[in-house]
Amino acid sequence: MSEAPPLRALIVDYGGVLTSSLPAAMAAWCAADGIDPAAFGAVMREWLTPGAERNPVHDLETGALPGADFERRLAATLATRAGVDVPAVGLLTRMFAAFTEEPGMFDALRRARRHGLRTALLSNSWANEYPRATWDGVFDVEVISGQVGLRKPDPAIYLLCAERLGVAPHECVFVDDLRPNVRGAVAVGMVGVLHEDAATTTGELAALFGWPAA
Repeated sequence: MSEAPPLRALIVDYGGVLTSSLPAAMAAWCAADGIDPAAFGAVMREWLTPGAERNPVHDLETGALPGADFERRLAATLATRAGVDVPAVGLLTRMFAAFTEEPGMFDALRRARRHGLRTALLSNSWANEYPRATWDGVFDVEVISGQVGLRKPDPAIYLLCAERLGVAPHECVFVDDLRPNVRGAVAVGMVGVLHEDAATTTGELAALFGWPAA
């Protein structure tokens, strides 16, 4: 029986993996802006319905829809369908304002680099700025959906990330908090890890990479 090929790279998502959870951030934003979470959820489900001719979320993530235009569209939709007057300017900044960084996951990335692994960020961006000031020496490669015109779980974005890392897809471990994105990585040959919390994920990474106990 042949041995499994060596794993040479760790690829991670941003929101909900390197940060506190996305649902918690959305709940905090809804409370701050006076939005019924159910109303916001209904808008997202409508926009994300499979087969929709144009999808504002996907257009935002691929850079086809500027962030300011998305803010105006979402604010208007919430006002019309949920009866909530939400200021459009700065909406996306407020939406993710409650994110806090997850130190355990950054420790895992630094550990990966100490063990000679390549590291990458693979993120579906909502026109947001990333706090790169704290990322010194963490990533070899950053692949941001809005900059490359692709989004997870499109197979092409995983393949692009692996190519930029200089490794084959089957040599990569990919971590994301959204199941469809993990499935997309697995479909191109990567090892997928569904993130729930830092302790569980870092334990799974240690097992996959053969690291000694921390």
